[in-house]
Amino acid sequence: MLDRFILKVFRGIPQNQYWEEFELELTPFLNLTTALLQVQKNPVNKEKRKVTPVAWEQGCLEEVCGSCTVLVNGRPRQGCTALVHKILEETGGSVITIAPMTKFPLVKDLVVDRDQMFESLKKVHAWVDADDSLDRGPQSKISPAIQDVRYELSTCMTCGCCLEACPQINQHTKFMGAAAISQVRLFNADPIGKLQSEKRLRSLMEEGGVAECGNSQNCVAVCPKKISLTESIAFMQREVNKQAVKDLFSVPDA
Repeated sequence: MLDRFILKVFRGIPQNQYWEEFELELTPFLNLTTALLQVQKNPVNKEKRKVTPVAWEQGCLEEVCGSCTVLVNGRPRQGCTALVHKILEETGGSVITIAPMTKFPLVKDLVVDRDQMFESLKKVHAWVDADDSLDRGPQSKISPAIQDVRYELSTCMTCGCCLEACPQINQHTKFMGAAAISQVRLFNADPIGKLQSEKRLRSLMEEGGVAECGNSQNCVAVCPKKISLTESIAFMQREVNKQAVKDLFSVPDA
């Protein structure tokens, strides 16, 4: 059984990236975030040379915030739940490679700028307009089936895994990706949020909207929360089509 392993990190800044290896002790239930913390405390590479600590992001450490997303052996996932011993068992080797996501602008080492995801959420109005100072009276009941769907959709962390795995996300397209589209379904299912449903649906009709999905289904395969993203995309495509027909035959205000 291995007692040590190699953490191979693709680090650097734009136009100047390189691989650097760190040899670490393999302890029970060690995850990649803890391994990076060890490197941070003692930034000495495999060649016994002291280097600058690796830059990366972390937050909740329990797969809720989505900030620690990296490419682990080429696959997007959360560093906090990526257990080293399981990864080594899967590969049968002693080396784990981690790299920054490629679909977002690189800042440094493993840190990327995910602003485009948050801008997409702004575009689709991914929130519920509510003023708690007003008495809105009793709200409509929500069926258990819709509650189950809404709960699943609400677990999205905006981690970026779905965008990283999507072939439609590239420099030649403005496709917003599965996360934002799925959030439209979430907020349109809310009794108050549905008041802005037409606004959200029309945002999905614009460039970068739901029509640009290529149905590769990579998003649902890598989602750490197992959200039914392809189901949401198909659902929103139908809703967008209905809204387009409604807009076509609507009578403009006099």
